[in-house]
Amino acid sequence: MPAAYPSTIAAPVEHEIVITRSRFITTVAPVSPDAGVADAERVIAEVRRRRWDARHNCTAMVTGVLGDQARSSDDGEPSGTAGVPMLEVLRRRGLTDVVAVVTRYFGGVKLGAGGLVRAYSTSVSEALDRAAVVQRHALTRVTVDVPHADAGRVDNVLREWVRHHGATLGDPAYGAAATFELWVPETAIAPLRADLAATSNGALDPVVGEQRVVDVPADRAG
Repeated sequence: MPAAYPSTIAAPVEHEIVITRSRFITTVAPVSPDAGVADAERVIAEVRRRRWDARHNCTAMVTGVLGDQARSSDDGEPSGTAGVPMLEVLRRRGLTDVVAVVTRYFGGVKLGAGGLVRAYSTSVSEALDRAAVVQRHALTRVTVDVPHADAGRVDNVLREWVRHHGATLGDPAYGAAATFELWVPETAIAPLRADLAATSNGALDPVVGEQRVVDVPADRAG
């Protein structure tokens, strides 16, 4: 099993619930691992532009490859009743490089501190239930050069292989040969070498490169 890191989500999700006439509209979105907080602030600003007429746009974010950076805001709700509960949901889900914005349109009935905590945490939790999770693992880059005449067959073999070994395929490059890029758990490098040798009568020899934290769809994470 490759070393696992906090997961993220594949794409933005918007979800609405109504509690005692107040509307809670949640936007959860992935943010760039390179831009981190700046990208999360961009998402927040965009929601606030769209939802300018709402009483509150409360926020929470977790960023960094280890999920070690976090921020939250109650945006006018009583202290500790919105941003922190939202952040706790992100933490419990083991997520990073993700931002949540909960827009509240006040319905005229006060919910009390406990009611607000439940409303904001439930809003984020239900939105995340609808999100596709992308797991992250420390994987090793492996490339293999394949004659163009065999590229189609080997491509099919590799696409099937990564599905069963917690690996993922990069984009192929085409020059004098077709160069396939894979990101592979360290423990799967030897099996990959053996499987490529078997499928090519020993003609294919992969080149092992650097290790990096890579996004892997949950259905391939092993």
